[in-house]
Amino acid sequence: MEITMNDSRINNITQIRKFLKGSQGFDFSLRDAPIDKKYTFIDETVDRLKYGRLSKKDKRVVICYLKKITGYKKAQLSRLISRSVVGELKRKPYRRIYPRRIYTSVDIKLLEKTDELHLRLSEGATHEILRREYELFNHSNFQNISQISHSHITNLRHSSFYNSHWINHTKSRVVPIGLTAPPENFGHPGSIRVDAVHQRDVYHINSVDEITQWEIVVCVPQICEACMLPALAELIDQYPFIIFNFHSDRGGENINYQVADFLQRLLIKQTKSRSNHCNDNALVETKNGSVIRKNMGWQHINQNLSDDVGEYYKNHFNRYLNFHRPCGFPTIEVDKNGKKKRMYHNYLTPYEALKGITGADKFLKPNISFEKLDKIAYQYSDNEFAEILRNEERKLFDLIAKEDKRNGSFYKTQP
Repeated sequence: MEITMNDSRINNITQIRKFLKGSQGFDFSLRDAPIDKKYTFIDETVDRLKYGRLSKKDKRVVICYLKKITGYKKAQLSRLISRSVVGELKRKPYRRIYPRRIYTSVDIKLLEKTDELHLRLSEGATHEILRREYELFNHSNFQNISQISHSHITNLRHSSFYNSHWINHTKSRVVPIGLTAPPENFGHPGSIRVDAVHQRDVYHINSVDEITQWEIVVCVPQICEACMLPALAELIDQYPFIIFNFHSDRGGENINYQVADFLQRLLIKQTKSRSNHCNDNALVETKNGSVIRKNMGWQHINQNLSDDVGEYYKNHFNRYLNFHRPCGFPTIEVDKNGKKKRMYHNYLTPYEALKGITGADKFLKPNISFEKLDKIAYQYSDNEFAEILRNEERKLFDLIAKEDKRNGSFYKTQP
């Protein structure tokens, strides 16, 4: 049954007051009526009672009356009455700001493939890879997705089309080796921070340059002079620029007389972290989790395969980190209270960061040039080389699994 509301005989505020007083126990709302009818009723009532000329006290009575009849709340009625006073109250048609989807399912699948190959980096680093795929490596299918904003990458990662399947403190000791001081880089590449990451029977020696975030990783079967000195020599040799500072925590793998003598013969200054200053070696500690653990996991690796892991690092992993994996470079902003905050707006690969340094040629080793490095950097696109890396990674982990099964080692993916 449809009820038609006719209040044409109510022409003044006194009649409205009597109506409200006599209908306290009744509900005459039109909440089930179409919106157009509600708007028509409000518009006619406002015009008939000359709402704009009423006092504030009488306006409140009209609002109570309309609230009882229409079922609208006071805030919404105030907006509708304001529109009715200015002109005719009509329902506004809905219009989408963007009538078409900007990023199609094809674009989302490109984002999914990129995340799968690079193990889902941050939004800024992912955006940089998408941009490089189109602008640097001329892959036209990335033209649309390369324009995406950082925040919308997160939105697409939660969309129905996106179904990607990518799925230790050291005790300080008083040792008269190295200088206890914060690492100094003087604004030049060549000051590296070093730390060791254990994985059951092998150790990953991770090193990162402070300025360019150039990262080199090597693998040793155990922490001893026979293993560490050749590993450090190989580590330093893989850097394209000259190393002048070697900074580490106070762990015994780096703070010993053999390493100190080795660095002294290479004219490399050795420094070690200060007590209660965890940020001295924070850069490499962060890379231990976001790079080493994220890619190598926690599973057992037999000591016999340390050379295979080292070859994988040298031929594929280190090349991927420095030429195809963007890193965030912070800018320090100071607020009105003097508080410093690091903001990450710039994402570059370590190689691009190296080339962006003024006079970068003078920091390179004598047998290294940017012409040689360019051939390595641009031989493959970021996604192409990441796919090569993941194929080699699968071969390595298949070898690790076979070795564990043959030797009867307990194999699992979690510690």
